[in-house]
Amino acid sequence: MGRSQSTRREPTQTWGEHANSTQNDPSLMEELNSGPSCCAATVVLKQAWPFFGTYMEKLLRENIQQSIRFSSPSLKTFTFTKIHFGRIPLKITGIRAYTHEVEHREVILDMNISYDGDVDIRADMNSAMTAGVKGVKLQGMMRVILEPLIGQTPLVGGVTFFFIRRPTLKINWTGMTNLLSSPAFSSLSEETIMNIIASFIVLPNRMCIPLIDQVKMDQMRFPLPRGVVRVHLLEARDLLAMDTYVMGLVKGKSDPYATLRVGNIHFKSKTVKKNLHPRWNEVYEFVVHEAPGQELEVELYDEDVDKDDFLGSYKLDLGEVKREKQMDQWFPLEDVPHGEVHLKLQWFSLQTDTSLLQESNDNFACAILAVYLDNATDLPTSDHQRLRKNSKEAQITKRAAFPNSFVEFSIDSNVQKSKVVYASKDPVWEEGFTFFVRDVNTQQLFVQVKEPEKKNHLGVLNLPLSRLLNTSDLTLDQYFLLEHSGANSQIKLKATLRILNLEEPPPKTFINPSSEVKQQQARKAGNTSVSSPSDAPSSPHTVSSNNTPGPSTPNQETASPNQGYLAQGRGSFQASKKRKSSAIVRRLTSHSLLSQNSITSSSFDPSDEFLFPEAIRNHQGSFGEIELNVRYATLKHKLIVFIIRCRNLLPCSEHGTDSYVRLYLLPDQTWKHRKKTHVKKRMINPVFNEKFEFDVLLQEAQARKLDVSVKNNSILVSQERKDIGSVIIDLSEIDLVKGVTAWYDLTLPGLRNSM
Repeated sequence: MGRSQSTRREPTQTWGEHANSTQNDPSLMEELNSGPSCCAATVVLKQAWPFFGTYMEKLLRENIQQSIRFSSPSLKTFTFTKIHFGRIPLKITGIRAYTHEVEHREVILDMNISYDGDVDIRADMNSAMTAGVKGVKLQGMMRVILEPLIGQTPLVGGVTFFFIRRPTLKINWTGMTNLLSSPAFSSLSEETIMNIIASFIVLPNRMCIPLIDQVKMDQMRFPLPRGVVRVHLLEARDLLAMDTYVMGLVKGKSDPYATLRVGNIHFKSKTVKKNLHPRWNEVYEFVVHEAPGQELEVELYDEDVDKDDFLGSYKLDLGEVKREKQMDQWFPLEDVPHGEVHLKLQWFSLQTDTSLLQESNDNFACAILAVYLDNATDLPTSDHQRLRKNSKEAQITKRAAFPNSFVEFSIDSNVQKSKVVYASKDPVWEEGFTFFVRDVNTQQLFVQVKEPEKKNHLGVLNLPLSRLLNTSDLTLDQYFLLEHSGANSQIKLKATLRILNLEEPPPKTFINPSSEVKQQQARKAGNTSVSSPSDAPSSPHTVSSNNTPGPSTPNQETASPNQGYLAQGRGSFQASKKRKSSAIVRRLTSHSLLSQNSITSSSFDPSDEFLFPEAIRNHQGSFGEIELNVRYATLKHKLIVFIIRCRNLLPCSEHGTDSYVRLYLLPDQTWKHRKKTHVKKRMINPVFNEKFEFDVLLQEAQARKLDVSVKNNSILVSQERKDIGSVIIDLSEIDLVKGVTAWYDLTLPGLRNSM
């Protein structure tokens, strides 16, 4: 019922960037890059657009039209009278190809879809009212899966495509004068149409086109999910105060709550009254169909009587949770000045080993049930029960119309419904559903075939879940006789049980730049320019899954990666020490905040140890570590530096450190070239997740160094240095095109006791 769970896709390649691997790029939210592949795809779409229009016309008339009719009583007679998709084709503005950890018989592409078309669609709402569409704008991310790859034409067994998240949709309506007051038009809103589109082509729904007869449609339309993510919504802190008093002059508190969404599944937390540091301690479970790709969307709001105020949001690609297995950290809220949310996330794989089954004592799921609803045969008519009681009436009554039918599944209070198939005694649904299971031995799947807007059912089925424990692959795939139905009425289902297994995080791999430098020095004999590791492992395992790792063991016998770069200019520093120090003192004695802040950290003589705060001067041991991703985007001609996080920073107060990260691409050390992150307050393990770009050619970037410094923001008007750790990265020692993600030791070369 699905592809193997042992090999799934994690990293990606981006067409248009010479197919450079981005498997270690944490900034996967970066826009897809366009390139020659996108141009070629656009040409193909332009050539195929008329045929696409024919396919869409068939889809609208046979499927969408019926769905619209069923969406509201006012639209029962809705009919498309004209469908024309114009001459402007769909555009692909970016493509990302998955090439690592995918099954060898599949190709996966993510495409940025942009459509601003000259469609001309007209419809009759009822006998006295018409409506039309004279333009549609649609944007979103579409995933295309080509599988299985075969050794003969057409080379691909089938094509599956779907939107990972709901796309944005804007419609230019015509006939608005009559429609504005129409209850039918209010039902036919863009949100309603988007819901209809989502029911066909937004995860977990898929559009599938088989190209050979041997392809099984159930595997294409509803492969097994990739896993389950359990999200612990723990707390938040430093939220905005949205409730005001005294005509808005006094800031008060907020009444925060959170919403969590994965695809079409969303939850809302409880509201914590009058608190900027709320604690929820709530747990939610999500079935993950695509990872990477699907995102956990967390939004925080201040609950009000009229309109709730936005307090920030955060989006996390679930591929990262799948890679890390377990995460427990603070995430910075976006689109607001400040605020963080604390989440604990756990990844559960899907197994067939029943020995792993552990019945839940805390109301959490221990398994999931995946149900593929295929079809039903020989359903009774809606008048079946009445006609069966009166055989004489049955003989003289005309044959009843075939029923409209849908299927309702339920496990306890969890109820899910299929789409409606109209006027058929042999309906075909081809839909998939998933359920969380908390007790396999006692719970059962209850199936009812129903007619819309009618109380009588067309058939029922009870399937105890314990029956699946004794089947091959924990799967039942067969026709089931329906009870309380026709003599030969059957329904075809495929029910698959999978045991949830909590994955352990991968072993942490710490990269010690100092040991790497020592090896480089031995190889280069006499070269005093020392840098960060050139061939540091780029495994995703270098990213820690929590914020409390043990400190690395410093190597006192090995030079800091900063020292080589500083040694190059040591002579000039010493020669001008008195002159430079006096200039610094003159600047620092000024009461102008602007003049003080204009002094960069590199303006200080590294031997001026007195400029460091006493806590730093007296500190023995590590100054912490910083995790960076550095790569070069050849299409953009930009050096991209992604500052991920720091850990074990020196606490500058009892509450932690107000830290930020400053970047220079040496030798540029002016304010114009300075780049810095936002400030993370009161923590020693800050998570930044911020991206910076430098406009520089690849050859030039490979000859330069990156100056990274972590600073204490609480020092404002003082003669003390803000630095609490730094590192110099020699970009010539990094494969910039491939990119590298690594942890680096932070040091302070200006201190005699620095590590």
